[in-house]
Amino acid sequence: MNKERVMNRWLVVFGAVLIQLCLGAVYAWSLFNQPLVDKFHWDQADVVFTFSITILVFSIFTIIAGKIQDKIGPRWVATAGGVLLGAGLMLASQATTITQLYLFYGLIGGAGIGTAYVCPLATCLKWFPDKRGLISGIAVAGFGAGALVFKPLILAFLAVDVSSTFLYLGIIYLAAVVVGAQFLVLPPAGYCPEGWTPPAAAAGAVRDFSPGQMLGTLHFYLLWVMYLFGCTAGLMIIGLAKDIGEKLVSLSAAEAANAVVVVAIFNAAGRIIWGTLSDKLGRMNSLLVMYALAAVAMFLMSSITMGYGSYLGLCSLIGFCFGGFLALFPSVTADYYGTQNVGTNYGLMFLAYGTAAIVGPKVGTSVPFTQAFLIAAVLCLIAGGLSLLVRKPPQLKSV
Repeated sequence: MNKERVMNRWLVVFGAVLIQLCLGAVYAWSLFNQPLVDKFHWDQADVVFTFSITILVFSIFTIIAGKIQDKIGPRWVATAGGVLLGAGLMLASQATTITQLYLFYGLIGGAGIGTAYVCPLATCLKWFPDKRGLISGIAVAGFGAGALVFKPLILAFLAVDVSSTFLYLGIIYLAAVVVGAQFLVLPPAGYCPEGWTPPAAAAGAVRDFSPGQMLGTLHFYLLWVMYLFGCTAGLMIIGLAKDIGEKLVSLSAAEAANAVVVVAIFNAAGRIIWGTLSDKLGRMNSLLVMYALAAVAMFLMSSITMGYGSYLGLCSLIGFCFGGFLALFPSVTADYYGTQNVGTNYGLMFLAYGTAAIVGPKVGTSVPFTQAFLIAAVLCLIAGGLSLLVRKPPQLKSV
């Protein structure tokens, strides 16, 4: 099979990154808040809630799309995701009520993001069994960098009109995601990269778990909680970085906004660096280090008087670890449960991220920031402890 002529697998990575850059632009939502308030006079909290709806719908649709792409392949599913995302934003350009914005951007756009998101990851993991950490890191780094790449374009469009910005972005996202989807071709059955020998499976073990079989393992629930706790800490900082800087550190609006950019950079870098390191150090060793670093950063944020430099440094460290969580858990899912059903299986695992998108900012706004940081630190310590319980993959004996 290895002598069979196959496409260059790095073309798949190109398509994956192109898709993820467009999907990840959702992290730039905060740029739309004030322009929408100014134009339509909606309540700011209602406008911000659009982002929460989008992320929640996004995480739910990764499960649905993952199951479909496991059956029919990633190309058409990712294409459908691009069409949904583009249509959602183009419809949002016609929204005149907050309910319409929720429906068009939040529901339809979020469904498009979730539909397309899992396809690049699942496909890349099948092409790169020898570099799962690195390749999942590159794939999700595109998502993490999306807001940075599209920020200048969004700001240029917003200078004209917020509604027309949705229209232009919808057209761009639709075209780019559909083009990228055409590169998502599955490897031939039994594909093995040249020069790589698959690790021997345990005697009698079944390498590919069905979703139901995965849900029957204790490992899944421990991993899900670990993912939830890590993302809760990361999304608390990402979602509130500017507010924390202004209210807790007494920074100017411009200085606090710098934290958003710096966290995004370290978030994207962490996805590639931790993914690469995990191929050498092991997934659980890498996760243990990340949870320890995140816990230390959160404890320091809760206990010291931060200045501009320490604030940026600690936020960057948390963003760096958060990026690592997003890179490693797709690889862990493939390592522990196989690649045959990785779209569905990771979709179920990824629901922890969607839950954290609600929990993290909610905790951060429900109690004083220092208490929220302390809670997040404890959660990271617990997650690090759980990593010691799932160091060995579960085994499913054949009947």
